[in-house]
Amino acid sequence: MLLLPVWASMLLGLLVGFLPLVGMEPTRGAKSGSDPTLNLEPLPSSSGSNCSSQMTLKLEFSSKVVEHEFIVGFTGYFSAKARSLYISSALRNGAVAVEWHIVPRENPASDFPSDFELVHISQPSPSSLKTLEDHPYIKRVTPQRKVFRVLKYVPSPEPAAPCNTTRGTKWQSWQSSRPFRRTSLSLGSGFWHATGRHSSRRLLRAIPRHVAQILQADVLWQMGHTGSGVKVAVFDTGLSEKHPHFKNVKERTNWTNEKTLDDGLGHGTFVAGVIASMRECQGFAPDSELHIFRVFTNNQVSYTSWFLDAFNYAILKKIDVLNLSIGGPDFMDHPFVDKVWELTANRVIMVSAIGNDGPLYGTLNNPADQMDVIGVGGIDFEDNIARFSSRGMTTWELPGGYGRVKPDIVTYGSGVRGSGMKEGCRSLSGTSVASPVVAGAVTLLASTVLNRELVNPASMKQALIASARRLPGVNMFEQGHGKLDLIRAYQILNSYRPQASLSPSYIDLTECPYMWPYCSQPIYYGGMPTIVNVTILNGMGVTGRIVDKPIWQPYLPQNGDHIDVAVSYSPVLWPWAGYLAVSISVAKKAASWEGIAQGHVMVTVASPAENDSEVGGELTSTVKLPIKVKIVPTPPRSKRVLWDQYHNLRYPPGYFPRDNLRMKNDPLDWNGDHIHTNFRDMYQHLRSMGYFVEVLGAPITCFDASQYGTLLMVDSEEEYFPEEITKLRRDIDNGLSLIVFSDWYNTSVMRKVKFYDENTRQWWMPDTGGANVPALNDLISVWGMAFSDGLYEGDFTLADHDMYYASGCSIARFPEDGIVIAKNLKDQGLEVLKQETAVVEGVPVLGLYQTPSDGGGRIALYGDSNCIDDSHRQKDCFWLLDALLQYTSYSMTPPSLSHSHSRVTPPTGTERPLPQRLEGNHLYRYSKVLEAHLGDPKPRPLPACPHLSWAKPQPVNETAPSNLWKHQKLLSVDLDKVALPNVRAYRPQVRPLSPGESGAWDIPGGIMPGRYNQEVGQTIPVFAFLGAMVVLSFFVVQLTKTKSKPKRRKPRIKRPTYLQQQQQTTGKNPTV
Repeated sequence: MLLLPVWASMLLGLLVGFLPLVGMEPTRGAKSGSDPTLNLEPLPSSSGSNCSSQMTLKLEFSSKVVEHEFIVGFTGYFSAKARSLYISSALRNGAVAVEWHIVPRENPASDFPSDFELVHISQPSPSSLKTLEDHPYIKRVTPQRKVFRVLKYVPSPEPAAPCNTTRGTKWQSWQSSRPFRRTSLSLGSGFWHATGRHSSRRLLRAIPRHVAQILQADVLWQMGHTGSGVKVAVFDTGLSEKHPHFKNVKERTNWTNEKTLDDGLGHGTFVAGVIASMRECQGFAPDSELHIFRVFTNNQVSYTSWFLDAFNYAILKKIDVLNLSIGGPDFMDHPFVDKVWELTANRVIMVSAIGNDGPLYGTLNNPADQMDVIGVGGIDFEDNIARFSSRGMTTWELPGGYGRVKPDIVTYGSGVRGSGMKEGCRSLSGTSVASPVVAGAVTLLASTVLNRELVNPASMKQALIASARRLPGVNMFEQGHGKLDLIRAYQILNSYRPQASLSPSYIDLTECPYMWPYCSQPIYYGGMPTIVNVTILNGMGVTGRIVDKPIWQPYLPQNGDHIDVAVSYSPVLWPWAGYLAVSISVAKKAASWEGIAQGHVMVTVASPAENDSEVGGELTSTVKLPIKVKIVPTPPRSKRVLWDQYHNLRYPPGYFPRDNLRMKNDPLDWNGDHIHTNFRDMYQHLRSMGYFVEVLGAPITCFDASQYGTLLMVDSEEEYFPEEITKLRRDIDNGLSLIVFSDWYNTSVMRKVKFYDENTRQWWMPDTGGANVPALNDLISVWGMAFSDGLYEGDFTLADHDMYYASGCSIARFPEDGIVIAKNLKDQGLEVLKQETAVVEGVPVLGLYQTPSDGGGRIALYGDSNCIDDSHRQKDCFWLLDALLQYTSYSMTPPSLSHSHSRVTPPTGTERPLPQRLEGNHLYRYSKVLEAHLGDPKPRPLPACPHLSWAKPQPVNETAPSNLWKHQKLLSVDLDKVALPNVRAYRPQVRPLSPGESGAWDIPGGIMPGRYNQEVGQTIPVFAFLGAMVVLSFFVVQLTKTKSKPKRRKPRIKRPTYLQQQQQTTGKNPTV
């Protein structure tokens, strides 16, 4: 009976020998090269241990115009001689002689034709630049820009996470972002975002596998697919020549003015490692041809011309996949956007980070928000959307339309391991980390397809989104189509036939939370049409068209005839994509009906066949867009709120400043000011209170005011047509109510926050303040109301609620029979202009007024919108919005306001002049209302109201599928028919490397023969445990048999040979 304790102790020792390997990483740390100006290593612990205090890395962007240097863009690709002749011809024809010369560009692209030239003009003038642009072969002239990125460690405001026992792992949250188009105010992306409570640290101790293995890339490796034959480009900070993780670097090119190809920062090496590292922290496609484009210096400086040259060279080298872990909000940066279109049109699959500006909605970065680019968001290892990951919708389409679904896909971007700058591994977080994860997966997937002609930007995106695993409880503007599923994408690609598809592939206004915000509010007769912007992906060719018109087919058994559908679409699908805007409204006969209505839209896409042998020389694909909506009876007027979107302007294209001047690191108003972007929380609150909120994307003259209780105008920057002012007065006399949330407007402060515009080479000032107060005063002046140009800030209490007034204005004039609430606030304008502090007593901030006409509506004014804006809200005032809606919708004056101790006599407006428009402003350049005119701009003619052409229904007598999501699949794709081949189940033997080799473990055979490291420690414990259980079971059986036999003298048991061998093997295994 002593046998059991003996073997139990032996098994315990065996397990103890292996279990420490679970969750552990190599002890050999990643050594970073030294840089006198920048050190990315964690700060050493004061105790001398391996633990570091949690630090956040601050990233600052700035840029400036390079004096006298201009980028001259051409209409095509020309030789250097031809480009010089065109420039010479253009300047020679000018009225004034110009001294100029071409700036040499010493890079690999200089020997090839190009579509731009860098020119130095000694004394540039508007006339000389205009002369250049007038040349028939010159497309545009823009100043050369120099971009700086500054990285600094700052103490994290969050408590330090438990110290990781792994040495050599550098924990950082990485945010990489293309600078704003105008960045002289250092309008960078702010701080590098932390990932909440750093749950990824704990998970990496429990799940030590690398991201490629977590996504099951090793399954494809065992099948012989390792990225071979695929060219992948990394646009970043370079790569060291002798880095031990890379053996197939095809080309390293330097596009900077530094005489080095090496990475002095580490970000480029990390990105390349996630894609193609061959050992330690393995990448997805280690056999791919890695092309390194060094476009940033060690001091984080880059120029526009460097990027344009590098992009052209990538086209020339026929790059297959390009990772771009940078981005910015300026989707109207035409040279950059045009070049991205050109890249994808040349079959380059571009993968880009969606941005690190979450959790705010409407924060997508360009180029990831383009239809032809794969935009990638980030999740952690618990499959939660990372807090830093930017959210949709796209804001290109505002204010008249509705944004598209982005990101396209999400994957791990928090605590991901990648290659260190010189050797070893490090861990970083950010969507710039998630982007190379998808880029590596795309590279690996492309290598699995025998017919590479089938692989293009559209077909790859189709495979990724069709195979993605949807995350539960997350809407489509956070996760796109879901989490990357590498194996399912492989199955789809290997049964793929060229076709068109839709993103999203169906419209279900009843499916929550995925279809938020569409599912958050039912539709009803008389409401504004619900607009769903669908992306058409055309895998048949780079260009295509929609044949005839889309067909609307309602399902009669599912009440499809209760809804009307209108469709608008791209006249040309290029490159690889287009849009399909679907407007849904309720038919008149369903005004008092409640239920579910269904149907579908049929769209046929045609593309020229690349092979002339195709019948008719054209490929066609027909796709079906199922539609399912919930209809309710039209709600009462008092419950309906209309949000004015038409008069909200945002960056780009103009400089519209933030509403809170304290936010110096983010001064642009670029989130769209929409109820589904930065006013999302306000919208959710109103829905929870039973209100129905609709969006007005047209002038005030284009809605029936008798249908609505309240018109809500928040943070309006646009001017108003005279016809709008007249109609609003008439509507309010007839019972419509108005709530206005204004913001600051002060011409002196606007001049203070001016910046140098890089396109016009002039100092520019904001064309409005936080809101366009002079325009709002024109709108409400008929009732004797006006806002002032005062700029105030401060905390106060109102109706037992804590409030914060953030860069708001005051009420300058109000009717004497109205209710006005005043508070003591700081004069922020004085602080901005003179750096002095003063408190102003009795600042009027809130006004309530009942119009005198019989049955007339009510008006409420408040001087600050930041308390309902998600962008920089510190203390919400949703309770105030509820009280104001009770007042405007039901004429119920809140006693807490009417009897407030802060109530004052309404101001008469005689104390100071009302604010005037900034002299010489350029609002007309971006306005839908104003147009240029000699002297002051004047209003344009009032545009016609949008008219939807409702599709003629073609009813079908068929039953709709019950689950639209699972029903929608790519055509001709059956995952059951693409079974994964049997793979070898054994693990290869391992050996320790010699001292001269890297600190990784090399595998001489097996999954990636001869070269690729596997994380040996992660599977050895599993086999050890299983083996121990088998041995234990064997001896338990033997002991049981001995009990059933008569006692006799037991012979001495000889130690089993195979156990001795196993212990010997165990003794040789490496410990880490």
